[in-house]
Amino acid sequence: MKYLHTMVRVRDLDASLRFYRDALGLEVLKQREYPQGRFTLVYLAAPGDADAQVELTYNWDPEDYGSARNFGHLAYAVDDIYAACQRLQEHGVTINRPPRDGHMAFVRSPDQISIELLQKGEPLAPAEPWVSMPNVGSW
Repeated sequence: MKYLHTMVRVRDLDASLRFYRDALGLEVLKQREYPQGRFTLVYLAAPGDADAQVELTYNWDPEDYGSARNFGHLAYAVDDIYAACQRLQEHGVTINRPPRDGHMAFVRSPDQISIELLQKGEPLAPAEPWVSMPNVGSW
């Protein structure tokens, strides 16, 4: 048995690609449109880790997917949690749970999918502005 991917439904493919690809830094591995089924699939993965993929499913016809709280979260290890959060902020992403401990942060995708970021190895030393940042919303 081999893990293949986690699928999340997205409401706006362009907004989702700006989040997952541009802000979070995942790479698009494959994108295919299925006109007969009226949907698009995009597979992404962290650079160098194609074995752990996220499948974005974009249905061309509008659907209500609810609040997405029934799905837990996606988690990624990052080389520098502060740099990762800074890049996300520069792309307009709210840091819902800042990395005050130098170890863990949470953000949300445009479709409210919770994304956990974990510092590789040992936590970084606590640093501003992260130490003083409050939690925002839920994650």
